[in-house]
Amino acid sequence: MAAPPEPSPEPMPAIPPDYEARRAMRRQAEASELIRIGESPEGRDILLDPSAAHAWEAMRAAAASSGVELVAISGFRSIARQAEIVGEKLRAGESMEAVLEVLAAPGYSEHHTGRAVDVGTPGAAPLTEDFERSEAFRWLRAHASEHGFRLSYPRGNAHGIAYEPWHWRFAPD
Repeated sequence: MAAPPEPSPEPMPAIPPDYEARRAMRRQAEASELIRIGESPEGRDILLDPSAAHAWEAMRAAAASSGVELVAISGFRSIARQAEIVGEKLRAGESMEAVLEVLAAPGYSEHHTGRAVDVGTPGAAPLTEDFERSEAFRWLRAHASEHGFRLSYPRGNAHGIAYEPWHWRFAPD
């Protein structure tokens, strides 16, 4: 008996033609090599580029030695998965403009590179501004750069993306 056909990929949502210029965003290539650093709260593998994964593990260990627990919530996300998430929000009734204030457009997310990690900590609601009130966030502000990580979307960032205190990108240079 033949296997059922694979579902067709979701069509790419229409991104405003001026998105790249207006948001000061550039396209991001998908990572070609990834390694597992753990499991998300939903049970999905969390994958990062090897250099980011090693830096993440070193940073996590350094934080732990200071009594701070850093938890990876998500890492690599494909362009197709980003399109699915955008599509879900659009079907839920959100406007494209509202969606693009909380998510980078498919093809523009730092998660595509495998060098971005969403960080949480016990006691702070994940993927919310609540994270900025945690000891983990204070530790990251003071020490993440020592491990090559930077906060991608601070308040008032040039990209027009909502403040994301949990989103850190490995960018050692």
